Amino acid sequence: MNIVVPVKIVLDDQDIVVNADGSLDESKARPVPSSYDLNALEVAVRLAEGDPEAKVTVVSVGASYIDDSKLKKGILARGADKIVMVADDKCGDLDAWQTANMLAATVAGAGGFDLIVCGDGSADNYAQQVDVQLAAALHIPVITAAATVVVQDGMVQCDRVLETCVQTVKADLPAVVSVVPDAAVPRIAGMKDILAAGKKPAEVVPATDVAQASVETVEVKAPEQVDRRQEIFDVSDEGGVASFVRALRAAL
Repeated sequence: MNIVVPVKIVLDDQDIVVNADGSLDESKARPVPSSYDLNALEVAVRLAEGDPEAKVTVVSVGASYIDDSKLKKGILARGADKIVMVADDKCGDLDAWQTANMLAATVAGAGGFDLIVCGDGSADNYAQQVDVQLAAALHIPVITAAATVVVQDGMVQCDRVLETCVQTVKADLPAVVSVVPDAAVPRIAGMKDILAAGKKPAEVVPATDVAQASVETVEVKAPEQVDRRQEIFDVSDEGGVASFVRALRAAL
């Protein structure tokens, strides 16, 4: 079984500085894998561990800065067998539709696949669109918001936790499945894993055809911070509790 995991490389939000005008200074932010995609990678690796012939390939599309040796080694150390990157500045600000089409071409070029496991969204935009658009581009079924993933007899079965029930969905392979963070906690790579990652194949290719953007980004700014009122209530008596309740209702 060949499992593919699309991983988006984002800038670490802890390194992003908000300027006085609300604009974002990303000059010192380092590239890291999207946390939601690490959940997907863990699901894929666990599925592969039950099949000695299974392979996990990570694919990623982004600007040239994602071609970082430490970054690639960190991803491979988490259990992936191979990574294929399209690292080109022409892919620096793709929308979901462009990303899905680039990933579809990358997946097709990386060889055959049985299952594509995606994260629930991305750590920056969280549009939750790439998984379904990737499935559409490849003309295969998709299951979203999966909490469990089981592959058996040429089918994938997933449990989706809804508000009032647990929904079980099945689909024929090949298919795309996007998983919620609770599906698996990403492992912490040990020293042995990190050393082994340096010997795993990591392919980096330039972009060929980049589809025209379907979404235009006009401006990105941080939301204005609202000053806290810092009211303190004495709830030792009923009057204090009533005052707190009134203030809480007024704030909602």
